[in-house]
Amino acid sequence: MHWRDEAIIIGTRRHGENHVIAEVFTRDHGRWRGMVHGGAGRRKRAWLQAGNVARAEWRARTPEQLGTLALEPAAQHAAGALENRVALAALQAVVAALALCPEREAHPRLFDGATLVLAHLDAPLSCTALLARFELALLAELGYGLDLSRCALTGASDDLAWVSPRTGRAASRQAGAPWADRLLALPAFLHAHNAPPPSVADIAAGLRLTAHFLTNRLFAPQGKALPAARLRLPELLSKSAEE
Repeated sequence: MHWRDEAIIIGTRRHGENHVIAEVFTRDHGRWRGMVHGGAGRRKRAWLQAGNVARAEWRARTPEQLGTLALEPAAQHAAGALENRVALAALQAVVAALALCPEREAHPRLFDGATLVLAHLDAPLSCTALLARFELALLAELGYGLDLSRCALTGASDDLAWVSPRTGRAASRQAGAPWADRLLALPAFLHAHNAPPPSVADIAAGLRLTAHFLTNRLFAPQGKALPAARLRLPELLSKSAEE
């Protein structure tokens, strides 16, 4: 068996003295593992970092085998992210999210969304807004999508401003007002067509919204926790905007 694909590196672990087993998320083949010969050497180790994008080629005699994975760098995001807390938290969030996807199940939409976030790590507002949208797409792709199309109380589709933390259904500003202290804020950029560019407060609200559902619907059921830096990302973003 043999395939070539684009891949985002999720992580590596050492195997023997000179090799590593790499976990990657590919566009057309999903999450995959393979042995990278010489991956523990200085040259490859320097760029085999989570969040970097590579050209991947996997080979094995049968589909059930671990196989070998040849990786060549295509876009190196990890090093630059180390210089900015917002960028690093966004990168870690993307990698942790991709690691939740079922093995060997293609999700090209998620791959495209993830690479878009990674490509904008040097622009905090853009990358965090894209991250919130990516996380909504992740929930939908894995069967836990939110219903942001209309108000669960009135059926209206305009002026949606809240989401129930229990059901994931939207509510309009007026209908949800009596329960505002129990609801999650829904910024317009996550659901409305032609919404104005989101503010820092909008993006922070969007990140809190997606963090709640990621934690309760994806991470916790698998016995995992949302990365601590991702939980702090709304506050990191707000502080970054003030500096």
